[in-house]
Amino acid sequence: MTRRRALKQLGSLALLVQAPQRAWGAEVVAVRVWPAADYTRVTIESDAALVARHTLFSAPERLVIDIDGLELSPQLRELVGKVRADDPYIAGVRVGQYQARVVRLVIDLKQPAAPQVFTLAPVAAYRHRLVFDLHPSQARDPLLALLRDKEQAEREAASAVRDALGEFIGRVESGQITKAPSPAPAPAAAALPAQTPAPRPPSAETIRKVERLIVVALDPGHGGEDPGALGRSGLKEKDVVLAVALQLRERINAQPGMRAFLTRDADYFVPLAERVKKARRVQADLFVSIHADAFITPAARGASVFALSSGAATSTAARWIASKENAADVVGGVNLKAGNDVNVLRTLLDMSTTAQIKDSLRVGHEVLGQLDRVGRLHKPRVEQAGFAVLKAPDIPSILVETAFISNPDEEAKLADPDYRQRLVEALGTGIKRYFAKNPPLGRNRQL
Repeated sequence: MTRRRALKQLGSLALLVQAPQRAWGAEVVAVRVWPAADYTRVTIESDAALVARHTLFSAPERLVIDIDGLELSPQLRELVGKVRADDPYIAGVRVGQYQARVVRLVIDLKQPAAPQVFTLAPVAAYRHRLVFDLHPSQARDPLLALLRDKEQAEREAASAVRDALGEFIGRVESGQITKAPSPAPAPAAAALPAQTPAPRPPSAETIRKVERLIVVALDPGHGGEDPGALGRSGLKEKDVVLAVALQLRERINAQPGMRAFLTRDADYFVPLAERVKKARRVQADLFVSIHADAFITPAARGASVFALSSGAATSTAARWIASKENAADVVGGVNLKAGNDVNVLRTLLDMSTTAQIKDSLRVGHEVLGQLDRVGRLHKPRVEQAGFAVLKAPDIPSILVETAFISNPDEEAKLADPDYRQRLVEALGTGIKRYFAKNPPLGRNRQL
């Protein structure tokens, strides 16, 4: 019996020697930094859940985070080099082994911040995530930003006209341009200054102009931790739709009396409810969410336009796509402990009116008609489903699936700048046609 027990113990010892041993509780597999004007997100992904404590200090501003069960590793050290010089919030990161089994991160801040630290369970391609969101201590006013952007564009346009006029006068005075032997119309450049007011500081009248603007909220889907759908070649939905939205913003801003507002203008994640709140904050006259989805089969193809449904979806495909898009918060990562009301979207749906959905169908019809000129449609009518991002009760809202990125042919088109430009023209024309037929009332937009 003693010999048998000894052999058993030796066998157990052999297994222990062969099995890989880890002296620490978790291993970091990736670190990521997502800088943006709205907030900067830092993500530490690991093979096991992490526990962290954080303290905010001032003079100088810095955030100190202690993470339990970690050993300082090359992956963690990579965080130092991932901070960009133009990050609005992070000046730099220091990392070190503070105590046995405790790693300390010190995030030096460029401005006072309101940090949120939370964990996310494994989902999709991600394992456990520890997230630090650095929000400004005073939230940005999107309406004020829209006004300043408009005034800056007007100043630049006026400056360009003055520069052109000055160059023309200089050429005349230097003799490079001589008087024509017969009367000729005045050069167009010379006539423009009289029609373009000189730039001046924002006035009460300028601010009142915001109330008469037609504001279109453009919502590029996904972003940051949430890549959206992936094409066979690796093309990411979040990148395609952002490129389309940025081009569409330029097209809309070129229209007199119209201004585009983006729910995100860079690669970062915005929760679904926050996208709706942003559009309502600027009292948008229209909300357009832009996507490029994937389907279970690569054969699916064609553009689609969706509006909100207060009841059942109009098709199985519409219900399936809405379910996928509504899961964006799970992949992108939302801090449920930060005071976010999990019932906000349900409440907004209850507030949605028949009139809002009717207007959404109208604009959807105009946009779908223009997309039909660009390529194939997935369905010849505007479909409806319970899309969370379309639940602003007072804003006509549509979701556009530009194409199926899971279809190799359509993925190649989405990667083509010329094709994306055609998409932008179709979307811009559809939006313009809608407002021509349905001019909005003036808004009482308070800065």
